[in-house]
Amino acid sequence: MIEKRMSDFTGNHILSVNQFDREAIEKVFSVANSMKPYATRQKRTTVLDGAILGNLFFEPSTRTRVSFGTAFNLLGGEVRETTGMSSSALAKGESLYDTARVLSGYSDIIAMRHPAAGSVAEFAEGSRVPVINGGDGANEHPTQALLDLFTIKRELEYNGHGIDGLHIAMIGDLRYGRTVHSLSRLLCLFNNIRFTLISPKELAMPQPIIDAIENAGHQLTITDTLEGNMDADICYQTRIQEERFPSQEEANKYRGKFRLNQSIYTKHFQSKTVIMHPLPRDSRMEANELDNDLNLNPNLAIFRQTDNGVLVRMALFALTLGVENLLTKYERDVVWYSNKSK
Repeated sequence: MIEKRMSDFTGNHILSVNQFDREAIEKVFSVANSMKPYATRQKRTTVLDGAILGNLFFEPSTRTRVSFGTAFNLLGGEVRETTGMSSSALAKGESLYDTARVLSGYSDIIAMRHPAAGSVAEFAEGSRVPVINGGDGANEHPTQALLDLFTIKRELEYNGHGIDGLHIAMIGDLRYGRTVHSLSRLLCLFNNIRFTLISPKELAMPQPIIDAIENAGHQLTITDTLEGNMDADICYQTRIQEERFPSQEEANKYRGKFRLNQSIYTKHFQSKTVIMHPLPRDSRMEANELDNDLNLNPNLAIFRQTDNGVLVRMALFALTLGVENLLTKYERDVVWYSNKSK
């Protein structure tokens, strides 16, 4: 499938970060900012009243699946879900094309996650409505990359600077972690980015991503050791993606290889370095990649990331369905108790 550039969002699939340029990113972020009153329950909008989201998650997910559904509900729409391969007709041998033809007849837009790389684009070939990629194997996760970039932008603004000139340290499973693949490609659109990639050699960033970084003229450091006093603005920690390894035994070799706690953070990072993680963080004792002793660190942005995810996905729904300028027309007061804005 040819990925359409996002000069016009209305009616188009969102399958890859390669569809975005800086102008499109800024458009998403502008609309995302306008969603805050609805996400924090200061107001509500029913702009998508009657619209149906087909939320198709054929791979385990909590945050992304619920975030998509919540985002659509907050715009006044309804959500129909399918979770797990075994509970779908795909388990009976139905093709992605046939599934798309059927389910797009029931929906106005579809969000989809699937364990096979390229599967969401294949599904989109048969869909009669826009499809948003919620993650396809170890390949891409475009909405996560957009919410990560949105979070980076917001966090850096607190410190008085923007994304251009950023130094980001990406740590952990960079081979199978699709979030760092998509985020790296988006960051390539900006200027003078410094990438420090820290992982075991066996879990290094895939060569196509490295090529993209270098071809964009950015500074790149690759290492398998966390050492020295880093001047990174962002520390992006990732989970060992054990579900993508050939065996559990292979995954176990790397569990706990790179841990971050308050002591390690103080030793290697600046006092203002922002800590990010796409979640879930593996809090089991043998892994514990992001220690609970960081929970009170004001630079821990992982829960601000999840909040921002709702804003960004609301923006993508509004843009794709062409209602981004109609939000206030369908605005209502919130009549129930809510402390979300506090």
